[in-house]
Amino acid sequence: MMLLRRAASAAALLVTILPVTIASPAHAAADTATGCRPPAQAPAPLDAEQSRLTDARTTALVERGGLADFVRRFPAALCTTRNPAEAGRLLDAWGGSLWQASVRRAQGQRPGGDLAPGDDRPLYWARLAMTAALARWQPEFTVDRAALRARFEDASRGLTGNAFRTAPGVRRIFISGFDPFGLDAEIRRANPSGSAALQLNGRRVTLADGSPAEIRAVVLPVRYADFDAGMVERAFAPHLTAGPAAADIITTVSQGYPGIFTLEDWAGRARSADPYPDNARALSGGTREHPVTAPGLGPGPEFIRTTLPADAVTAAVQSPYPVLLNSDVTEIPAGGTAPVDRTDGPTPGSRAVAGGGGGYLSNEVAYRSNRLRAELAPHLPGGHLHTPVLTGLPADPQSLTGPEFERNESAITAEVRAVLEHAAVRRQG
Repeated sequence: MMLLRRAASAAALLVTILPVTIASPAHAAADTATGCRPPAQAPAPLDAEQSRLTDARTTALVERGGLADFVRRFPAALCTTRNPAEAGRLLDAWGGSLWQASVRRAQGQRPGGDLAPGDDRPLYWARLAMTAALARWQPEFTVDRAALRARFEDASRGLTGNAFRTAPGVRRIFISGFDPFGLDAEIRRANPSGSAALQLNGRRVTLADGSPAEIRAVVLPVRYADFDAGMVERAFAPHLTAGPAAADIITTVSQGYPGIFTLEDWAGRARSADPYPDNARALSGGTREHPVTAPGLGPGPEFIRTTLPADAVTAAVQSPYPVLLNSDVTEIPAGGTAPVDRTDGPTPGSRAVAGGGGGYLSNEVAYRSNRLRAELAPHLPGGHLHTPVLTGLPADPQSLTGPEFERNESAITAEVRAVLEHAAVRRQG
C-alpha cells in the first residue's frame, strides 16, 4: 500500500437559465460603456492555474459541457454593476447558478453538450475562465477583487445555498470532492471525487438498513492557498454545529490509488508532498524529511483516526472495485529524526509526516475536517475515502472523452454511493 501511495501521487501530479437578477446579454452590452472603463492597455496577467486556459481543449470542454453561455455572458454582466455591493451580489448569484447548473447537468436534468453528464471538467474550466474575466474586469469603482473571487469560488463550489432539506427521520450525509489536478502532465484529466460530488449532491438515497438519507456535497480546489484561508473549515463548520444544516456523518473524498477504493485509517497533521505542486504550481514547503504544519491550522493531535464504520463498509462493498482499510502512515518516531513508513498506524509520541492519503491535500482535507469534527461534533462518524484513479482517456490527445473513461467515471460514483449507503447507517452505542 505504501508503494501504491507514492506511485499514485507521482502519476497524478506529473441551471438551464442564468441568474434571474442578472441583465440579459443585450442589456449588459448596452450598459458596458458606463459600467466599465476601457480595457487596460496590458490586460491583467493570468495566474498559474488560469494560464492553462490558453489550451483550446479547455474551451472545448466548457462548450461540450453546455456551460459556455456562463463564460460568454459573464464579462458583460460584470459591467452592469454600479458599486461594490452590487458586484458582490452578482458574484454570489452567478457562482450559485454555475454550481446549480453543473449539478443539474451531472444528474441528467439539464441538457446541453455532448459530454457525459457526470463529467466534472466543464464546471472546473468554466469557473476558471470566469475568474480570469473577473481578474481583467475594469470597473469604474474600487473593488476588493480577491474578496469577490472568494465569494464566487464559494458559491460555485456548493459552499453557499446548498442546505439539507429538513425532513424528520432522514439521515444527512455531507461529503467533499476535489477539482481535477495534475493538469500540466495531462490537461484532459478529470477527478472522480468531483464527479461523484456533483452527481450525488441533493440526492435522496436508501441506506443499507432501508432508512432514507440525503447527501450534500462541495467540490474543493487543489490549492494550498485556499486551504490556508480556511475553505475547508468554511465548508464543514455549518454541518458540524447544531441546527438544520447539521450532518449525521461526514467524509471527504479524493482520487487515490489505481484499481481500488481505500478508507484511510489515519490522517496526518503535516504537509510533506514537495516537490509536487498544487494546481497553482505552488509548493507546500514540506518534504518527507522536513514536514511542515499548514498555516492557520488549529490545535490538534499529530494523527486523527477515522470514525467511519470501516468493517461494515469493507464487508459489504467490494464491486466493481475492492474497498480496503488503509492503515499506512509515515512518521518521525519519538526521539527520532528520520521518517519511518508503517503499515499499522502511528506510534505514541511520533510526529506526522503523512497519513494514509500521503502528505498532500487529500490527507489535509481529511485532517482539517476531522479535527473540526472532533472539536464541534465528536459523536459524528467521519473520515476519508480515496477512489480509484480514473482511467480510460483515449490515446489521441485531442479526444476529450471515450466509452471506457465514461464507464469508469460512472462506476466510481456508483460505488461511492454504495459506500455512503453502508457507512451512514445509524449505529447503536
